[in-house]
Order: sequence, then structure tokens, then C-alpha cells
Amino acid sequence: MCGRYALVETTEAVEALYNLKNLDQFPPRYNIAPTQPILMIGSDGASQIAPILVRWGLVPSWVKEPGEFSLLINARSESAAEKPSFRNAMRHRRMLIPASGYYEW
Repeated sequence: MCGRYALVETTEAVEALYNLKNLDQFPPRYNIAPTQPILMIGSDGASQIAPILVRWGLVPSWVKEPGEFSLLINARSESAAEKPSFRNAMRHRRMLIPASGYYEW
């Protein structure tokens, strides 16, 4: 995963691309950083695509005190499916993150 990314598309363009309804308006963002709120798109449990506002980062399911755990923001694609921190999330909780571009400093 990248260190920063941008989402500069209009709300209407994102709605049309992912066939969403009633997406809250959002401004263009050119420097989205880890731990900031981001738009994700996933299933609402009834096989419907739904927008979700989340904090960028992963807290593994085995963490007992989430407030005391640093959010994970990066994983190596070659080994993420085998690592305990990412394994279950990769198998069962896939999401899309709309982005216009990404970069590293």
C-alpha cells in the first residue's frame, strides 16, 4: 500500500462508477494520510454495494485493546495472505478504496 493517496473525483462521478445511491458530498482531497477518515466501498451484508466511512488503518481481530494498538497501514503483497495480522481480513473482509492516484514522499 502507498503512504499517501488522492481522491479528486466528484461525488457524482464516484456514485456513477460504483452504482451507489445517496453518497454524502465530499471535497477533493489531494493528500490523504494514514489514520485519516476515508471512503471505502463494500458489501452491506445483503449483497448490496455500500459506501462506508472508515479510519485508514487495520486493527487485527486478535488485538484485545484496540486503543493501545498502532494501526497497521502497510503489508507486503507477497506475504500478506500468510501473516496473522492480515490473513483473515484478506479472506473475509475485502473492500474497495476509490482513489485518483497514490504516491510516496
